[in-house]
Amino acid sequence: MSAPMTATEIQSWLDSSPFIRFLGLQCVEADAQAGALALSMPLRKELERGAGGPQFHGGAVASLIDTAGTFALIMGARAPVPTINFRVDYLRPSSGLLTARAVVRRAGKTVGVVDVDVYDEEQRLTAVGRGCFGAPAAA
Repeated sequence: MSAPMTATEIQSWLDSSPFIRFLGLQCVEADAQAGALALSMPLRKELERGAGGPQFHGGAVASLIDTAGTFALIMGARAPVPTINFRVDYLRPSSGLLTARAVVRRAGKTVGVVDVDVYDEEQRLTAVGRGCFGAPAAA
């Protein structure tokens, strides 16, 4: 079995996706032993809910949650994992720099489950999500 991915390696994978690059996601923490990963996303005008508004569109927040969940599993598997489904609960409007903290709850042979909490710059919980992901694909 190969070593888990480092934050630098994860960032390289993130940067290889035009969509993830567009979102501006940055890997700020990667701890494969704990099954924990943190990604940040800055608010940009293209991600705003309304023109000139200081709040993220829910789709951008959902993308952050899905990506954080996916990469929490990828960092241990070193292989892509397909999203089976995920849910998001929006707790308050999100603005500023968001940080998604993903924790792997199960990394089985066929299914992985990850919980993701999203915090704003003031460390307020703004959204929560849970993703279910398929078995890693061959790299």
